[in-house]
Amino acid sequence: MSKILTKIVHARKAADMLASPQPGEPRRVTFLVVPRFNMAEMITMIEPMRVANYLSPFPLYEWEIASFDGEEIVASNGLSIAARPPSERTRRGEIIFVFASWGGEDYNNRDVISWIRRQAREGARICAVELGCYLVARAGLLKGQKVATHWSWAPGFQEQFPEISTVGQLYVLDDRVMSCAGALSGVDMMLRLIANDHGEGLAGEVSDQLLYHPIRPATAPQRRIMGNGMESLAPMVREAIALMENHISEPLDVPQVAEEMGVSQRQLERQFKTSVGCSVVQFGLLLRLQHARVLLIATKLSVRDVAAASGFNTLSHFAHSFRKCFGRRPSDYRQGWPKEAAAPTWPGTLTKYLETLEHRTAARAAKAGGSSPPI
Repeated sequence: MSKILTKIVHARKAADMLASPQPGEPRRVTFLVVPRFNMAEMITMIEPMRVANYLSPFPLYEWEIASFDGEEIVASNGLSIAARPPSERTRRGEIIFVFASWGGEDYNNRDVISWIRRQAREGARICAVELGCYLVARAGLLKGQKVATHWSWAPGFQEQFPEISTVGQLYVLDDRVMSCAGALSGVDMMLRLIANDHGEGLAGEVSDQLLYHPIRPATAPQRRIMGNGMESLAPMVREAIALMENHISEPLDVPQVAEEMGVSQRQLERQFKTSVGCSVVQFGLLLRLQHARVLLIATKLSVRDVAAASGFNTLSHFAHSFRKCFGRRPSDYRQGWPKEAAAPTWPGTLTKYLETLEHRTAARAAKAGGSSPPI
């Protein structure tokens, strides 16, 4: 009887060993950062890995922060982070996240570009995060690829790299080269990578720990409200905006937009007024002005060329509209974050623009009615 019991105990131990997860080599990750990178974006990628390690009986991920720009790198929020020069070890099978934000459009350190190119050639997976797409593009790794970058910077990147297609989604996964739009989309991307590595169950538990629900798919849109409080836009309005964005340099008039969508002009205007709070023409003007704002910062195009690329027939019309909207001349806005400034500033929010339109409309109505405008 004792021999039988011994065999049963041994069999159970063997079964337990097979059923229990066995430790292996954790996936290694490198965060390559340059000055003024977005620290919050990096945290969105570190935290899911940290929680995955916490939930696992052995480490699943390990990471390091590297830079060619010194041992202390200052992020866009003014905080600094310790970094080390990248070692020349083989990174085959590892993921290298390339981080850049403010100033990324002009960053062109040859050592960095050649290092990225070499790591990709030796088998590392490269991921461009936000304006890290400029560095990865200069390394020649994005030709023929679809790239996700932050929507507010996409026009400038597209102008510099017209052969590379930008997509308005959260991230793009590929076997060798990936991209992430930045901001909080890093959480969604890392949860997907964790699911690919260790299963949907673990990714779901990590999202529970982070109180992050729902997990968005790669193709989820980057924008939803367009200044309309916290509510999503009506589908008709969203479709019309996408259509106008695709015709920035040669704007469609309202009848053309309505015809393309197969709806009446009156119906389209009513939906815009309800969902956004302004007319189709007014919103289209703001789209073109915001497009021009990005080109002024992110490219070396002349103000006249920026005006033309943004759908303005004359430079005077562009200058007048820009100043009326943002209170500044186009030539005053050639740098998004001047070196002497403590922090960057956005020249005007969509919400503020819509509020201004509402006040102007109310003032005109009051004047026409012979009464004083509301305070």
